[in-house]
Amino acid sequence: MSILIDENTRVVVQGITGRDGGFHTGQMLEYGTKIVAGVTPGRGGQVAQGVPVYNSVKEAVAATGANTSCIFVPAKLNAADAIVEAIYAGIKLVVCITENVPNMDMIRVNAIVDAHPGTRLIGPNCPGLISPLTYEIADELTRAGFGQTSAVGIGGDPMIGTTFKDVLPLFEADPDTQVIVMVGEIGGSDEEEGAAVISASITKPVVGFIGGRTAPPGKRMGHAGAIISGKTGTPQGKVAALEAAGVPVADTPHDVAALVQAAFAKLRGNH
Repeated sequence: MSILIDENTRVVVQGITGRDGGFHTGQMLEYGTKIVAGVTPGRGGQVAQGVPVYNSVKEAVAATGANTSCIFVPAKLNAADAIVEAIYAGIKLVVCITENVPNMDMIRVNAIVDAHPGTRLIGPNCPGLISPLTYEIADELTRAGFGQTSAVGIGGDPMIGTTFKDVLPLFEADPDTQVIVMVGEIGGSDEEEGAAVISASITKPVVGFIGGRTAPPGKRMGHAGAIISGKTGTPQGKVAALEAAGVPVADTPHDVAALVQAAFAKLRGNH
């Protein structure tokens, strides 16, 4: 089983005729993603990567029944407006890959998301989501003999639509997920908020990893949100919060599989 995406997921790619949109559409199609439409204003009627292109998401939804959007529209070309367009077209899962969407734009976007119950935004500045493989840690788990139900990259901009506290309950409710792996990074307080949710309501074993532990304070490391300000967002604080919630935290990505193995051993010992 998986969360958020399954065999009924029908994807429209916003920005499909751009460099990044076209490239990743090809990659997704090769993997097996059911991409039913693309959107680029003014390019309606064209075909990109074998996918029909429409002028608007509303047109694409009406013609193909798309229920999920993957956005590659650059921030400077109004990626925020692309998110809003998808929401008003009835898309229930909006995945924004674009990074560095302005915070003021995201304040507006998140208010619109909140006003549309049943709509979920992943990102912006995220690698998307997949069932069942993404990231080095997922590969390490696969090589160690563990499968994955789903992997969700929630995004690294300062303001994102879905956070750890939103995703953790989805894995808790999934009957096929036995152990949860939570991968965080420096900056912000999402991991600490996730730890609070784990303490309060997550019954399944959780294993953690925090990237960027060697980053000096004030140094941005890749993601726009991965910056330490004073004592906020430090790796030490995140690790401490997770450990206080009973989550063992790996020192390196390679160590995660061993912690997952230990979690499964403990589960077997409880039965």
